Amino acid sequence: MKSAVKQSAERGSAVVEFVLVGALLTLVFISVVQLALILHVRNTLIDAAALGAHFGTLADRSPEEGTDRTRELIAVALNSGYAQDISSSRERVNGITTLKITVRAPMPIIGLIGLSNVMEVSGHAAFQP
Repeated sequence: MKSAVKQSAERGSAVVEFVLVGALLTLVFISVVQLALILHVRNTLIDAAALGAHFGTLADRSPEEGTDRTRELIAVALNSGYAQDISSSRERVNGITTLKITVRAPMPIIGLIGLSNVMEVSGHAAFQP
């Protein structure tokens, strides 16, 4: 008699358990994908800043051309919305003059939509003697 009462009390719990576990796994999966997207955007911005800094330090180029090159690379790889706030400056590191290109971009929170100017990355390159 006790087993019949216990079975009837648990009747239908597998469906609820399946739905709750499925929802939890979906949330974990979406969070991991979003984290991967954030890392992809960050790495793409760092690469574009470094390539733009290298381009701006070539003998026949200027730092402004490096900034423009960074803007072009970001617009092609991600979106022009990520290439709004780009600056360049000269710095001395261990006695070597370098070009630093800084990119401030939104951090994607939901898909590519995110908070403005939260992520800041920079790329450096030494000027050619």
